[in-house]
Amino acid sequence: MPKILIIEDEAAIRRVLKKIISEENDAYNVEEAEDGLQGIEMIMKTDYDLVFCDIKMPEMTGIEVLNA
Repeated sequence: MPKILIIEDEAAIRRVLKKIISEENDAYNVEEAEDGLQGIEMIMKTDYDLVFCDIKMPEMTGIEVLNA
């Protein structure tokens, strides 16, 4: 089962992205992180097949997440 992580600080955007991805294929395991720090922690614990990451976020930007 493909694992997908959405890193996005806006709850409404996370919810819509998760809904769209899940409706595309119910075999996708979609998880969410509300900021870059939480996203990094999740990436360290789990191997994801795909990560969607917002660029402008508080605490840690998407660019900082990519460089970590």
